[in-house]
Amino acid sequence: MKRRQLKIALLAFWLVGTPGILFAQVNYELNPEVQRKMSSLVFLEGKWRGSGWMIGEDRTRLSFEQEELVTMKLNGTILEIEGVGKANGKTVHHALAIVQPKSEEGGFDFTSFLQSGLKGTYPARWEEGKFVWQPTEQVRYIIQLNEKGQWFEIGEYHTGDKWIQFFEMTLDKL
Repeated sequence: MKRRQLKIALLAFWLVGTPGILFAQVNYELNPEVQRKMSSLVFLEGKWRGSGWMIGEDRTRLSFEQEELVTMKLNGTILEIEGVGKANGKTVHHALAIVQPKSEEGGFDFTSFLQSGLKGTYPARWEEGKFVWQPTEQVRYIIQLNEKGQWFEIGEYHTGDKWIQFFEMTLDKL
């Protein structure tokens, strides 16, 4: 009988005590510092459409039409970017990215998911009016607004002594 009472008491403690312990460790307050860091990227928010080109693995140049939907989420603490590129009616690029600040000044995590199933988190930074993210040491993408207010993005590959462009995209905000 005492054993059964002990089990019931332990179960009651677990049911009542555990959620309190779990919820006590979670901070639900808004973090204005995170919102401040993310505000540097608010210029990307909106729906964009335009065109671009890229050099494929076969070293041929492919032109494409691109749409990007960019939305601040969770009270301005993350940025969601979804892009779809099409060439000749076929999707040649479909990606989703989540951008969130890192602890160091100007630093971000750029988490990317591709239609191929590839995914990863890469370093990014806000630098001299440009958003730069690097999936590898040899590859970088640079996004900025050009003089016409368009989203202008390039991709470059580092050969060891210089950067060579393999990607370019110019989009208008709708």
